Amino acid sequence: MKTDKGTSEFEREIEVASELARTAGAVLLEHYYSPFLVEQKVNALDELEEVTAADREANELIVSRLQKEFPDDGILAEESTDSEHRLEKDRVWLIDPMDGTKNFIARDGDFAVQIGLAVGGESILGVVYQPTRKALYRAVRGGGAWIEEADKPAARMSVSKQTKPGEMILASSRSHRSPRMERVVSEFGFKNEMRRGSVGVKIGLIAERQADLYLHLSPSTKQWDTCGPEAILAEAGGRLTDLFGQPIRYNGLRIDNRNGIVATNSAAHEMVIENLAPLLREFGREPV
Repeated sequence: MKTDKGTSEFEREIEVASELARTAGAVLLEHYYSPFLVEQKVNALDELEEVTAADREANELIVSRLQKEFPDDGILAEESTDSEHRLEKDRVWLIDPMDGTKNFIARDGDFAVQIGLAVGGESILGVVYQPTRKALYRAVRGGGAWIEEADKPAARMSVSKQTKPGEMILASSRSHRSPRMERVVSEFGFKNEMRRGSVGVKIGLIAERQADLYLHLSPSTKQWDTCGPEAILAEAGGRLTDLFGQPIRYNGLRIDNRNGIVATNSAAHEMVIENLAPLLREFGREPV
């Protein structure tokens, strides 16, 4: 991988994370192309979610290797039991072994392995791997954002400069849209959309310049959904905050992004936050 200044400090970390994402992705594909059972689990926020053996197997593979390679680091992984022990750590890995389980179950290909590293509460390293596409996004703070696709050399990613809502491409969910999100789309005047599944994939589209922004109004995303993707987006020149324009801090006691998320090409970020404000007030949303 070509790198700029600033990556050498985390060279080992990005290499391990990239290798792990690919290996975990191969595990997911083995299950994807075979019959599998869909189970229900109660997550850390007492929400009912779907889970498969693929999620758990990929999770165990990633967590066990990271514990071996970086034994002094904390870990927050979706399919692992959480503990407050990580709160004592300055360096914490945030892992979603399969972002887009619903898409995996639907077999639409829109799922990804996500590994992020937060230092001092800030996202500084990220890897997102899409197994069906064989595409890997990777970034370390100060070293740019890169995409590696099968049989192609690594290419540096950079965001768009688009700021006109009517010309911007919105990365949006494949699932049914809420009335509030319909209102946001209407008020902004977004006309072009790219509907995808995984949070990391949608944020990656902005880094790839295939989309210009992504909005998630609900508090349902977790920190492992955004840590890795945020590092990639930031190094591509983009920006990710909560709905109120505040930075997301990682490795807190709460694991959910309670104030939603806004990911943009950076050029349009202030405009989006400013125009969201009256809608959020109308919806009764306040920072928590």
